[in-house]
Amino acid sequence: MPNWLYVVLSILVLGVSLCLLYPQIENFFVFYPQASFDALPSDCHLKYEDVQFDSEDKTGLHGWFFPLKKGAPVILFCHGNAGNISHRLDNIKIFLNHGLQVFIFDYSGYGKSDGRPSEAGIYRDGLAAYDYLVKGRHIPPQKIVLFGRSLGASAAVEIALNRIVKSLIIESGFTSTKDMAKTMPLFRAFSFLLPPHYNNLEKIKHIPVPKLIIHGEDDDIVPFFMGQKLYHAAHRPKFFYPIKDAGHNDTYIVGGRRYFKTLVEFVMDSKI
Repeated sequence: MPNWLYVVLSILVLGVSLCLLYPQIENFFVFYPQASFDALPSDCHLKYEDVQFDSEDKTGLHGWFFPLKKGAPVILFCHGNAGNISHRLDNIKIFLNHGLQVFIFDYSGYGKSDGRPSEAGIYRDGLAAYDYLVKGRHIPPQKIVLFGRSLGASAAVEIALNRIVKSLIIESGFTSTKDMAKTMPLFRAFSFLLPPHYNNLEKIKHIPVPKLIIHGEDDDIVPFFMGQKLYHAAHRPKFFYPIKDAGHNDTYIVGGRRYFKTLVEFVMDSKI
């Protein structure tokens, strides 16, 4: 067999193998759950309620609800791919200080939630969290604002496609895992063969509610241009908030007062 043909066949075999095993490989790279909590809301002197609820497939899920005065908007917080809800307490505290109630939950396999995480799973979990707010707490849909950070953007976008909400906030979100693969040396050569899972770029075109897209200009995990692409693909009303010098996980820290002012004004329907 000629050497060139051997090389071509080897590349094809490797490519096909990667594609067949891709769902398992993708999950390995996407999800970094932690079961134990590093802190509790009481450690931060926050009033909260421990919440247990079930997803559509009967997986037991866990979250925290942080109540404020009746009628205040509720942030449905869909967190990123690592850790669990205990790692978002500093962010939640600032939301509360700005008059926003918060419900944050863990996906299957994270924190005290049962099961294992998957793309279909985080969609089910997000919809179950929304349904808990509407059916379990009788929160009007027009008071619910979806907030999806990083991987959580995919869960928030899916909820916005299938439920009635006030508005949608996407922070540090990617366009799809296929596009993310193009940025990774291991998958770049075969990325054209991969399925466009977590396809936020296509889905956002069909979301009618107001959208705020936030992205750090120095994000070294999800490239800044992906935030720009999501914004350009979305229909009005939409707003784009780039944060100079911010990376992937420090947007609200680097953004500081302006970050929360922008977010709160968007939630309250003010001009931003």
